[in-house]
Amino acid sequence: MNKMAASMVQTGEDAFRKIFKYYKRRNPPPDFSDVLDFSKTTLLDKVVAVTLNPAAVSDVEAATVGLQPVRSWRAFSLQGHPGFIFICNPFLPGSQPFWVRQCLKTYPQKPNVCNLDMHMCPTDTQDIWGKSLRGLSVLPSAKRQEKTLLERLRWVTLGYHYNWDAKTYSADHYTPFPADLQTLSVQITAACGFPGFSPEAGILNYYRSDSSLGIHVDESELDHSRPLLSLSFGQTAIFLLGGLCRKDPPAALYMHSGDVMVMSGQSRLLYHAVPRIVPAPQRHPDLEVDSHNLALSRQDGAVVESVSEEDWAVCSRYIQSSRVNVTVRQVLGPGQSFPQTSTDVKQTAHSTEEGQSGKRKRSETAQT
Repeated sequence: MNKMAASMVQTGEDAFRKIFKYYKRRNPPPDFSDVLDFSKTTLLDKVVAVTLNPAAVSDVEAATVGLQPVRSWRAFSLQGHPGFIFICNPFLPGSQPFWVRQCLKTYPQKPNVCNLDMHMCPTDTQDIWGKSLRGLSVLPSAKRQEKTLLERLRWVTLGYHYNWDAKTYSADHYTPFPADLQTLSVQITAACGFPGFSPEAGILNYYRSDSSLGIHVDESELDHSRPLLSLSFGQTAIFLLGGLCRKDPPAALYMHSGDVMVMSGQSRLLYHAVPRIVPAPQRHPDLEVDSHNLALSRQDGAVVESVSEEDWAVCSRYIQSSRVNVTVRQVLGPGQSFPQTSTDVKQTAHSTEEGQSGKRKRSETAQT
């Protein structure tokens, strides 16, 4: 931690919040010199290499979802954070555009739930992508009257839809989890030593250049023995990973496009946050659709497919200033079921209120 940041937490009172505010501030800008960059770092005292299991996922299986062979992945952990695994962009060159398109075009579609459902009719949010095409086709220099629906998107829930009011999941607020994202998640977690992981819920967060995600712990799932998986696409974020108490000062990490985090064991319940989005280089080689390996989409059972130039023109325009984060969770452990409470009966009624509750949960999130 740099001297300025360290001086702010000497009192030990809510050290996490002080560091969060430090990295979020705009004027004067913070010093980023102590932010860990796993894509460039050599093994330091606090950074340790993680051994994955190449036998858990064959090269062919990995390629079908756009991943490199597991033996090629670079994985790390941090001392003092057992169970935390950081994988530096394990995606094959050209495969990220497919996952970006899914996050922007496919996953926001009904019956999945998003923040826009709070104040819009279902018919108005039926085709967020289609209704945004015209606005996102305007050149950046041109003035537009208002943001497109896609630009107003803040979150989407998949599978068991999270109830922001009650901070719970329930059996009767569920839609099928996307099969492609399920396959990707199962392979990554298996390589990290978690065979049998069952993706049951997903939350997609959409960050604009001035957005942030407040300090929180992901504890609503009924089984904390299963890992939490996080995938990042688009602009770079600063991720803060703390301890079990808010008085524990967090470590600051860069999350670049394609990076993956797995939080398991003790790290599954650590405080974490995203105080800042940091612009990435204008041209990101892994986010170029024309470098896509077309052989991937011709394999039997391939999940990743080529992205049309028309679709990528919209996606690339969006991620020039935005980031998408996908978290995947297993809600229930073996033999578990949801408790029968009045909350379950009212779950569907709460769905239209999720956007307002999401704003409360993300009290630190800067809306554009």
